[in-house]
Amino acid sequence: MNFFGFGMGGKVPGPQPSGAETIQKLCDRVASSTLLDDRRDAVRALKSLSKKYRMEVGTQAMDHLINILQTDRSDSEILGYALDTLYNIICNDEEEEQDESEDENAQKQADDLGAQFTDKFIEDPEHVTLLLTLLEEFDFHVRWPGVKLLTALLKNQGPQVQGVILVSPMGVSRLMDLLADSREVIRNDGLLLLQQLTKGNAAIQKIVAFESAFERLLDIITEEGSSDGGIVVEDCLLLLLNLLKNNSSNQNFFKEGSYIQRMKPWFEVGDDNSGWSAQKVTNLHLMLQLVRVMVSPVNSPGATASCQKSMYQCGLLQQLCTILMATGVPADILTETINTVSEVIRGSQVNQDYFASVNAPSNPPRPAIVVLLMSMVNERQPFVLRCAVLYCFQCFLYKNEKGQGEIVATLLPSTIDANSISAGQLLCGGLFSADSLSNWCAAVALAHALQDNLTQKEQLLRVQLATSLGKPPVSLLQQCTNILSQGDKITRRGSKVQTRVGLLMLLCTWISNCPIALTAQISENLGEDERLVQGLCALLLGICIYYNDNSLENYTKEKLKQLIEKRIGKENFVEKLGFITKHELYSRAAQKPQPVFPSPEQMLFDHEFTKLVKELEGVITKAVHKSSEEEKKEEEVKKTLEQHDNIVTQYKELIREQDAQIQELKEQVSSMTSQNEQMQATVAQQLSQIQQHKDQYNILKLKLGKENQSQSNSQGDASQVNGLQTEELTQLREEVEELRQQHTLLQTQLSDKDSLINTLVSVVDFLWVFCGSLLSCVLQELEALRTQVQSQSAEISQLKTEKQELLRRAEAPVNGIIANMTFYSKNVSLYSTDEEVRSLSGGRTDLEQQLASATSTVAILQTEKTKLQTEVQESKKEQDDLLMLLADQDQKIHSLKQKLKDLGETVEDEDDLDRNTEGEETCSSDGKRKDFAESHLRS
Repeated sequence: MNFFGFGMGGKVPGPQPSGAETIQKLCDRVASSTLLDDRRDAVRALKSLSKKYRMEVGTQAMDHLINILQTDRSDSEILGYALDTLYNIICNDEEEEQDESEDENAQKQADDLGAQFTDKFIEDPEHVTLLLTLLEEFDFHVRWPGVKLLTALLKNQGPQVQGVILVSPMGVSRLMDLLADSREVIRNDGLLLLQQLTKGNAAIQKIVAFESAFERLLDIITEEGSSDGGIVVEDCLLLLLNLLKNNSSNQNFFKEGSYIQRMKPWFEVGDDNSGWSAQKVTNLHLMLQLVRVMVSPVNSPGATASCQKSMYQCGLLQQLCTILMATGVPADILTETINTVSEVIRGSQVNQDYFASVNAPSNPPRPAIVVLLMSMVNERQPFVLRCAVLYCFQCFLYKNEKGQGEIVATLLPSTIDANSISAGQLLCGGLFSADSLSNWCAAVALAHALQDNLTQKEQLLRVQLATSLGKPPVSLLQQCTNILSQGDKITRRGSKVQTRVGLLMLLCTWISNCPIALTAQISENLGEDERLVQGLCALLLGICIYYNDNSLENYTKEKLKQLIEKRIGKENFVEKLGFITKHELYSRAAQKPQPVFPSPEQMLFDHEFTKLVKELEGVITKAVHKSSEEEKKEEEVKKTLEQHDNIVTQYKELIREQDAQIQELKEQVSSMTSQNEQMQATVAQQLSQIQQHKDQYNILKLKLGKENQSQSNSQGDASQVNGLQTEELTQLREEVEELRQQHTLLQTQLSDKDSLINTLVSVVDFLWVFCGSLLSCVLQELEALRTQVQSQSAEISQLKTEKQELLRRAEAPVNGIIANMTFYSKNVSLYSTDEEVRSLSGGRTDLEQQLASATSTVAILQTEKTKLQTEVQESKKEQDDLLMLLADQDQKIHSLKQKLKDLGETVEDEDDLDRNTEGEETCSSDGKRKDFAESHLRS
C-alpha cells in the first residue's frame, strides 16, 4: 500500500516498500513533523497497519504514540488515533476473520506479545497515570478508546496495573465517573473495565463500594429491566459479585445500606413461565449467586445470620420459595433456587420454621419438604437436582432440633397417616429402594435428622418396618444391619458399595454417643474386599466400643476388644479404620457443606459425616489399644480429680460469699467517705459565712464605740442599759464556754469512733487479702496434686509395661538364676509402685488437713467480723445520742442570741475567734466530725 505520493500521477518508481519500512517512515514522520496535520495523518496510517503488522508497530511506534498522548493533548482526533493504535497492539482478542484452523501456538505467541507490550507500556507508572487523566476528557473519540485500552492493560497484567491505579490520586474515582456517562457505549465498557479492575483486589473493591457503586449498579439493573434485561444487566451482576465475594466489609456495607431489600423485585415471576430467554436464565442465575454470596456458610456466623434475618423481613425468602414451587421454571434455575433457599435457611430458626410452613400449590396441598423429597428419591430426576434437594434438606435440619423432631415423628407408629405421604415414608422408601443413589441420599438425609440430637436417636429405635406378609415387623436398625450382612448377595441396580456406605454412615451417626442403640445387633462385615466398606465397618465397631456402657453382658467393651484381637487384629483394625480418611472422595466431601459430585458413582461421603470421622478416629484407636486395667486406672484418676474439683468448687463458693460480704462492707465505707466529704464541704461553707458575720460584727462594734464616745454626756438611762447588756453578755459568754467544753468532749468521742471505723476498714482489707491468698494456695496445691497424679499414672503405666515384658521373659525356658533375678526385679518394681501410691495418698491427706484448717480460719474470721459489725451498730447509737445533745445546745445558743438581738446587741456565733486561732481550728474540726457522724448514721 502506498502512503506517500512522491511521483507524478501518484506513481512511485521502483519496488514497493515493505511493511516494516513503511512503519519506520511513518514513525519518523510522527517524530519530526512540525505540522499537526502531518502527525495526525501518520498516526492514522499507523492505526490502519496496527492489526496486520502488530509486532512492527508495537516495537517501533509505541514510544512515539505515548509522546503524542503527552504533547498533543489539545487535539482530540490525534489522541483517539493514538489510543486506538495502542489498543490494537496490546489487545489479545481474536479477530472475527481469523481462520478457525489457526495453530494454537500462534495464538499463544499473540498472547505473549500482548503481555510484552503491556509490560513495556507500564514500565513507567506515569503512563498509566496519563491514561487516567485522559479519561477525564469528555470527548467521545478520546474517552472510549482510553477505556478500552485500560481494560486491555488490566486483562494482560492485572495486579501491576491495579497497583498503579491504587496509588494514583483519585484514580478509582475517575473510573467510577464512567458509570454516570450518558453515552451507553462508554458506560457499558466502563462496566467491563471495573470488572477487570476489581478482580482479586480487596482494597480497590472497598474503594469502589465507597464510591456509591452499589447504588449506581442497582439503578442500572432497574433501568435495564432487571432479570428481563440484556447483557448490561449481566455485566452489572458480575461486577457486584466481584465486589461482594469474599469481602466481609463490602457485604456488611451492602446489608447496612438496605440494598438487600432492593433485590426482592428481581425474583418476581409471573404465572406464565414459558419461553425463558437464554439471557434471562443467565441473569437470574447470577442474581441467585449474589444472594448466596451474602449468606454463604464460609462467611462469619454473625454476618450470615444478619443477612438471613434481613432476607426474611423484606420478603426475599418468600419470593424465592414462590419460584421454588412455580411451574415452568427451567431446570438449572430451579436447581440454583433450591441451593439458594438452602443457604438462606441454614442455621436460622425463623427461616427454617417459615420453610416448614410452605406448601406446594397442589390439590390437596403438600408441604414443600415432601415435594422436594419426592424428587430426591425419584431416579428419573436430574442428578444435580437431586443433590440440590439433599442439600436443602440438610440445611433445613442444621441446628434445628424442632425440625429434626418433626421428621422423626413422621416415622413413628403413632403418627403415621395411611392417607397421605410423609417425609418419613419417603425416606424409608428411598432407603430400601432398588436405586443405590436413592439409598445413599435417604441414608444421609436421615442421618442429618439425628445429628447432635440424642432424643431423636432414641426415638428412631421405635420405628418398625413391615417386611412381608405373615412376618413380624422388624426395627429400622435391624433392617439396616440385615442389608449390610447380606454382603455380595445384594443384586440391586447401581453400586452396592454406595448403598452400604450410606447405611454405614447412618449407623455410625445413629450409634455415636447413644448407648441405648448398642442393644441392637453389631455388624462385623469385615471380610469384604471393598476397603472403604471395611473401614466404615471398623468405624462402626469402634463406636460400639467407645460408647459402650457395658449394660449388655455379651457385648461389653472387653468382649468386643477380644473379638477384634482374635478375628481381625488390633493393627489390622487400625489400618482399616485409616482407609476412610485416605480416600479421595472423603477429602472432597470435607471441603464444603454443599454436596457437589461430578457423577452419581462418586457420591459416597457426606460433609457432616467427615466431621464425625475426624472426631472419633483418634479416640477409637486409643480405646481399642487400652487394656481393662488401664481403663480402670484412668477411671479412678478421673474420679479422684472430680472429687478434688468438687472440694475446690465448695471453697470457691464459700470465698465468693465472703467476697460479696467484703464488697458490701467496702461499699458502705465508700458511701460514708463520700458523705464525709460532703459534710466537710458544708462545714467549709458555714465557716465562710461565719467569717462574713464576724467582719460585719466588728464593723458594727466600731460604729457602736464611736456612738458611745459622742454620747458620753447622755442620760443615766443609757448607762443602766449598758450595764444590763454587760451582765447579759457575761452570762452568754459563760454559757458559750460551757457549750465549747461540751463540743470538745463530743469531738473526742467522734475521734474514737473514727479510729474504730478505720480499724474496721483495715480488717475488711485484711479479710480480702487473706481469702485471696488462701484461694491461691488451695489452687496451687490442687494443681500440684493433679500434676503429681498424672505423672504417677504415667509411671504406673510404664511399670505395668515392664512387668508384662518381664512376665513374657519368665515364661521362656531360661536359666533358673536369671528367672529368679527377673522375679526379684519385678517384686522391687511393684514395691516401688506401691510406695509411690502410698506417698500420693499421704499428699492427698495433707491437702485435706490444710483445707480443714483453712475452713476453721475462715469461720474464726467470720465470727470476728460479726463482732465488729455489732460494735459499729453500738457506736452508731452513741453518736446518735451525741448529735441529739449537740442539737439541744445549738437550740440554747440560738435562743440566747435572739435575746441579745432583742436587747439591740449585735452578736456573733464565736466572738473569741480573734483572740484564739486555735479555737477556730477546733471548731472546724468539730464541725467535720459532726458532719461525718451524721453521714455515718444516715448510711
